[in-house]
Amino acid sequence: MTRKNLIPIFGDQLSPNISSLDQKKPDDCIILMAELDEETSYVRHHKAKIAYILSAMRHYARALQDRGWSVEYVKLNDPENSGSFTGEIARAIERHDIGAIRVTEPGEWRVMAMIENWEEKFGTPVTICPDSRFLATHQDFDDWAEGKKQLRMEFFYREMRRKTMLLLDDKGKPEGGKWNYDSDNRKPAKGSERTPQPIRFLADDVTGEVLDLVGRRFSHHPGSLEHFHFAVTHEEAMRQKRHFLDEVLPRFGDYQDAMLTGEPFLWHSILSPYINSGLLDPLDLCREVEGKYREGKVPLNAAEGFIRQIIGWREYIRGIYWREGPDYVERNFLNADRPLPDFYYTGETDILCLSEAIGQTLDFAYAHHIQRLMITGNFALIAGIDPQAVHRWYLEVYADAYEWVELPNTLGMSLFADGGIIASKPYASSGNYINKMSDYCQHCRYDVKQRTGDDACPFNSLYWDFLDRNQNKLQDNNRLAMPYRIWDKMDLDARNQIRSQAKSFLDAL
Repeated sequence: MTRKNLIPIFGDQLSPNISSLDQKKPDDCIILMAELDEETSYVRHHKAKIAYILSAMRHYARALQDRGWSVEYVKLNDPENSGSFTGEIARAIERHDIGAIRVTEPGEWRVMAMIENWEEKFGTPVTICPDSRFLATHQDFDDWAEGKKQLRMEFFYREMRRKTMLLLDDKGKPEGGKWNYDSDNRKPAKGSERTPQPIRFLADDVTGEVLDLVGRRFSHHPGSLEHFHFAVTHEEAMRQKRHFLDEVLPRFGDYQDAMLTGEPFLWHSILSPYINSGLLDPLDLCREVEGKYREGKVPLNAAEGFIRQIIGWREYIRGIYWREGPDYVERNFLNADRPLPDFYYTGETDILCLSEAIGQTLDFAYAHHIQRLMITGNFALIAGIDPQAVHRWYLEVYADAYEWVELPNTLGMSLFADGGIIASKPYASSGNYINKMSDYCQHCRYDVKQRTGDDACPFNSLYWDFLDRNQNKLQDNNRLAMPYRIWDKMDLDARNQIRSQAKSFLDAL
């Protein structure tokens, strides 16, 4: 009898065409999938995030079985469950005559370190297949980065456009004459407009069982299951994709940076959990977006803005994560050390923009990129919150958060903790930016136009205090030259009032 290939598939590898199954036949393989304590509990993941991943895994296993694959599936509450990937590999090897282990490369350093020990531990050959869902291999990114003083996403993005031929004309030039239409993607939304709502999927028996399990087992984790709405199959994710392409994408470009009170979704795709877990293929999605532009159904700024997020930013962030190594998580360029405020886990704060962004996060395990960068991230930056605590929070609370994509976005982009590898300047802002891009300030108890006083917006004094206390490290940044000139021109009394205002707020925090 031919010895079997053991193929572990992780919860973020739910692609119908995952590379570990390439050129393999169902008769030769045993697929292993397992719900594990080491994955559900290494941080306190949002209840809805756990429920989404477990339900999607169970549906994916069923789909594989329908295609003729032999799938061994270990549920979280199985009394024999070892709680770890390595433990489940050991149990599978005891049950079967395994000749080799074949696995698609994982997304995270800690999982890769575990896999790299399997061959020696089990005396079984291990093949680690590249993850073909990404355009750039680790080597591709390293080759691009080699010798560059600055690793700016814009130039990497142009390489990805050339590689995919997306939005290029017949001469290989960028459609419309520009590579990037970000300047056309910053319109504030009007509260009177009707915003499209994502499809809400009803729980079937599989999802219902998972929701019950998660509600009981993870009651101490943040977030709610009350609003659980995720697609949990490839087919459902395709329906959500079609809804985005037909109903939402045409206005995505104009309003992708906008924020409105009581409107968590606006004109965003809500597809990132499905892309990052494998239910949707990112390149196929981008080709469909391009097709909508070619058909004249969406404007160029919408198509380009979305494609840039996927083949530009997403690929770039993955490249940074693997290039910088497992110690990236420890970086703290600005020596920020303040504890994360409790309201990040409750949403209970009278700063309306924060209560809106955090409140919807706890309800839906979702907030869009500007809320993450310029509300929760910006506040953590200018308040000097410990980057590791902020990283942990982002990893916990968002359904699309896996360390490879979340960590560089948090430490690098939001908190400048990597000293500028990703961001050319700290993304620090006073309340003025929030007022420009949202209606939050209109309904907030604080006055966005005041820097000091009982009613002053906390973002204002914190912004200037952030620049002041980090001047030694930031004053040579060319992109901060203007705000530092403004600060230096303020009279001493005004600066001292701002310092005092910020100190009072932070002490109370």
